[in-house]
Amino acid sequence: MTVQREFRFGVNMVVPESRAAWVEKCRRAEELGFDVIGVADHLGMPAPFPAMILAAEATERVRLNTFVLNTPFYNPVLLARDVAGADQFTNGRVELGLGAGYVKAEFDAAGIPFESGGKRVAHVERTVTTLARLFADPEYQPRPVQPGGPPLLIAGWGDRLLSVAAAHADIVAFTGAAATSGGSLQIASPDQMSERVAYARDRLGSRAEQVEFNLLIQRVLPREDVPALLEEFGPALPPEIGDEPEKLPILLIGSPEEIADRVRDLRTRYGFSYITVLEPSMEAFAPALALLRGVAVEDRADMA
Repeated sequence: MTVQREFRFGVNMVVPESRAAWVEKCRRAEELGFDVIGVADHLGMPAPFPAMILAAEATERVRLNTFVLNTPFYNPVLLARDVAGADQFTNGRVELGLGAGYVKAEFDAAGIPFESGGKRVAHVERTVTTLARLFADPEYQPRPVQPGGPPLLIAGWGDRLLSVAAAHADIVAFTGAAATSGGSLQIASPDQMSERVAYARDRLGSRAEQVEFNLLIQRVLPREDVPALLEEFGPALPPEIGDEPEKLPILLIGSPEEIADRVRDLRTRYGFSYITVLEPSMEAFAPALALLRGVAVEDRADMA
């Protein structure tokens, strides 16, 4: 019998602002009870490692995550130095999230070749094995605080990347959408999500009970906002969903009570115990987070 993991909740910061605003919203995330602050890795957004270190200085308990690094942008040996240094300067609060990258325009802007999916995934695996080798060396400097380096999260959707995640990651993160050739995303149906989770579990084998499953939620919203959502997402929605987007795993729709029930269902049905929302949904998700923790909404500031 599979034992359900305790929930963890993360918020992925995506809005570039001033230092003061960054500090304020990181403190707010901790105050609301989030366990992890994630930093996205896209051009036009804050650089992940400086942002994480500043977040650590501004908070007391939350973990800090790269969610997720555009791994083909990085030389593995140089990345190891950044990861270990960040783990040192945050006193061991780092989680390392890696992905293969999917936005061709960002590669073009950086002057980095946008190689085939297979080659990008191979670079992710090469990066993972390089980091593991370096961090296992007792003479390696800078020394990460966490033995062997920070916990590893690998996010993906296709067979190759999920196989790499199953072989190496402490956390397998499901994007809930597949990248199209044009760089946009096609949202997965519930059945497609079930198939992807089953694929990952099969590849995990004996490690299945040791590995945490993460889901990135794209939007948290009340039911009155559904018509606007349907118009916005349009062709990215699977056709069988029709006008019932609340069935999609990456959307949380309804009252705080309905959303809390839905999160419990996501854990029961798919095994997602680590839920990450995007920054614009941080406040909207907070009442459900409080319910899931058994804390009164008005007292959530005391959870930090």
